[in-house]
Amino acid sequence: MMNLSALRILRRLFLAAIVLLVCQPAWAGRHVALVIGNSAYQNAPPLPNPVNDSAMIAATLRDAGFDVVDSRRDLAAVEMRRALRDFSDLARDADIAVIYYAGHGLEVDGNNYLIPVDARLERDADVYDEGVSLDRVLVAIDPAKQLRLVILDACRDNPFAKTMKHTMASRSIERGLAKVEPTSPNTLIAYSAKAGSTALDGSSGNSPFTVALSKHLTTPGLDVRRAFGFVRDDVLKSTGNRQEPFVYGSLGGEDVPLVPAPAKAAPAAPAPNSQSEARSDYELALQIGNKAALNAFLAQYPEGYYANLARIQLVKVEAEDARIAATERAQKAERERAHLAAESAPSEQQLKAAEANAKAAEQARIAAEKAKQVALDQAADAEKKRIAAENSPAPAGPSGHTAAANGNTPVSNTPASDAPAAPMAANPPVGEPPKRTDVATLTPGPSPQADIGKSVQIELRRVGCLNGPADGEWNNATQRSLTLFNRNAGTRLDVKAASLDTLDAIKSKEGRVCPLVCEHGFKASGGHCSKIVCAEGSFLNEDNECEKRRARSPTARRERDRERRDDSYEGAARERPMPEFRAPRSRAMNRGGGTGQIVCGSHGCQPVQRGCHIEYRTTAQGGPIEGGGGNVQICN
Repeated sequence: MMNLSALRILRRLFLAAIVLLVCQPAWAGRHVALVIGNSAYQNAPPLPNPVNDSAMIAATLRDAGFDVVDSRRDLAAVEMRRALRDFSDLARDADIAVIYYAGHGLEVDGNNYLIPVDARLERDADVYDEGVSLDRVLVAIDPAKQLRLVILDACRDNPFAKTMKHTMASRSIERGLAKVEPTSPNTLIAYSAKAGSTALDGSSGNSPFTVALSKHLTTPGLDVRRAFGFVRDDVLKSTGNRQEPFVYGSLGGEDVPLVPAPAKAAPAAPAPNSQSEARSDYELALQIGNKAALNAFLAQYPEGYYANLARIQLVKVEAEDARIAATERAQKAERERAHLAAESAPSEQQLKAAEANAKAAEQARIAAEKAKQVALDQAADAEKKRIAAENSPAPAGPSGHTAAANGNTPVSNTPASDAPAAPMAANPPVGEPPKRTDVATLTPGPSPQADIGKSVQIELRRVGCLNGPADGEWNNATQRSLTLFNRNAGTRLDVKAASLDTLDAIKSKEGRVCPLVCEHGFKASGGHCSKIVCAEGSFLNEDNECEKRRARSPTARRERDRERRDDSYEGAARERPMPEFRAPRSRAMNRGGGTGQIVCGSHGCQPVQRGCHIEYRTTAQGGPIEGGGGNVQICN
């Protein structure tokens, strides 16, 4: 591994390269700007902020050293076109030209128009005559040599939308401004809100977009694209992500600052001394950020101011290691407890031991997190005092940055009692805003919010409201579990995000809060679900209870089978009709003889002969008739 001396040499070479880059000539030349603010509209509601916004931008550009800043306000159509014509003459001799406009703007059929204060837009076609097209603005700025910049704080609601008549059904009028692609090279067009959306006026007398512009646009040496990136971040933050500025166009690979950084001569090499070397080696050890680097520094510098700082940083690193170890133990204990709870029939003593182990591990993790936070606070306070001590003798420059921000950090051996709000990064590149370094984040680690969320999930599992894993992700399942806790505990905790108040409220509950719900075939027992085992001769019914089976005798079964067969026979008989009886016809009848009647006896049936008839008698020829009586044939 590379030692601290070799790292110190590399660091000095890097700083020398930075100095060579800084001493190169920056963008220079003539800078001109036209600033217009239209507020007093005659045929539409007036706008309160554009005049204030234009005054702020004009003052910002003048303070930045622009050669010409032509500021106009409340311009009619003729005056607005004349101002653009005059500015075009100024841009011919300029390297950088800027046009800033605040007021109403419209998009009609994909083309953008700036609206003068005397515009009367009764029909959609009137915008061609009474508005000033964005193309006309680009023509006015086109003669500039190096950078052409148009800034439009005009993405407001259309005040003429309710009264404007549409002369053609196909002509579209959308909200905000339309997307534009500049055709000239080195041209940027910045909108206060991206195409198709509207911007906010703000409540402080200036729009959020203009406030951010005045803060970042004229930072010396800052590339204009990065400046608009900072503007975007500030506007999104101040508007709650409701407004997003956007920049159209492109530039080359070279940095293009709106205000060049002042050229500086290479600083004289300071005489080497032990204190400056200790500071350089301490900063290198701090960048590495592990125990080995800090111990190596303490081995080389066992005494002194920076040795004490290194020991504080070492405590911070050790606290982080202890927190990670405690977190792993808590996770392992929670997994063991969940595995034991999932078994079929764990003993009550085993469950209590597992829960106590998990609770002790979680308390150790929380204690480690608190110890880490204390160590972070101590390290951050020490780093603030160190940087304040090093930067306190540095005089402020013309742009408000101290000499420390430009790389000229004098050495001071006296710690300062007053520290800034956040430590400043040592030796930032010239021309960029000073960056602040959060010492607490030098050593990577889990997010504190994720740790809090995981602790809340573990507590929700303990009180029986969460069945899923405690992974720290605040998802829909966790929110539903916290909602269930609120319903059963009578609390009103915020379910959208985890907090320490939520964690304390759940920890205050000693036992189960949410009722245990088990699946069919399981029952709640000792805080977990155990399988229901029915005795021999019983079965588990639909009510999740054991029910005794009924005994069945063979005789009763045969009787039920017989009744079932009889019922089936009767049903079949009812469904099948009886056949119609037809008496057989005798040969005599077929031959046409006889009376057509038939008489039946023990010898069969025969037709009644001609001249005979049928009578019902109980006797025949002195003897009884079979069956007790019947029909007989009587012949005279």
